[in-house]
Amino acid sequence: MTEQEREERLLAKIRTGGRVESPEEMTTAYRQNLIHLMTMQADSELAGAYGYVPWITKAPTVEEKHVVAQIVRDEVRHAVVMYGLLADLGVDVEGHVKAHDQTFTLRVASDADLGTARITSDKRVNIFYYPIETWADFVFFNFCMDRGAGHQLEDVRACSYGPWARAIEGIFKEEKFHIRHGEYWVKRLAGDPATRAPAQEALNRWFVRTMNIFGRPASPKNALYRKLGLKLRDNDEVRQAFRHEVQGLAASVGLTLPPWKPAGSELPDEAHIPG
Repeated sequence: MTEQEREERLLAKIRTGGRVESPEEMTTAYRQNLIHLMTMQADSELAGAYGYVPWITKAPTVEEKHVVAQIVRDEVRHAVVMYGLLADLGVDVEGHVKAHDQTFTLRVASDADLGTARITSDKRVNIFYYPIETWADFVFFNFCMDRGAGHQLEDVRACSYGPWARAIEGIFKEEKFHIRHGEYWVKRLAGDPATRAPAQEALNRWFVRTMNIFGRPASPKNALYRKLGLKLRDNDEVRQAFRHEVQGLAASVGLTLPPWKPAGSELPDEAHIPG
């Protein structure tokens, strides 16, 4: 079978709602784009876990130390699952992680503004370059970034690669727990006059950073992902769904969203998939 015949058969299957289950069914382009997206998620899961680790000891109560430890465990498990899927496609996972293991812990200064830049060779979402320096940061990271990831994972749950779609179901449930944890603490911090101002400041930081992860509207790469069934929606459609939800939740506790303006050509051409 020629590559063109394989592509025609693959796209016909995707158009009728079928799922790809084995490498033998894939075209070169499908495999390359699938590996790229799954590597972005795997690297983000691992880098995110590393960023949470210090808060096991710094969380405000014993109960919260346990919660943070559980979140770290979840994120590492998500990374294991994603790297396992990549290994099934022939990726040298051990070599990849070994090559980047030191960079996964790299963090910039807390007042840095990276926009959409990526500064290391791993494929993590660039929001994971920022440090989590306060409990409010941890809370609003859960509230914003985990929610943003949840909106992106909604597309993966219906994607054309069966093993990834099935794996996401377990990951998605655990991300919901992280999001609920963030919501609980947002209400507490916003409702206490002593922590209300730091809560608003943290929302300002993490909302803008999260809005930058979704990619450029009408991106050619996103169009290709949708053609291949690896995504369902345009980048900006996912971004606006996230914004609408966060705006309502923030307003319910008396917080306001900061202004965010798209960076135009500076936005990345693709939406990122953490988890």
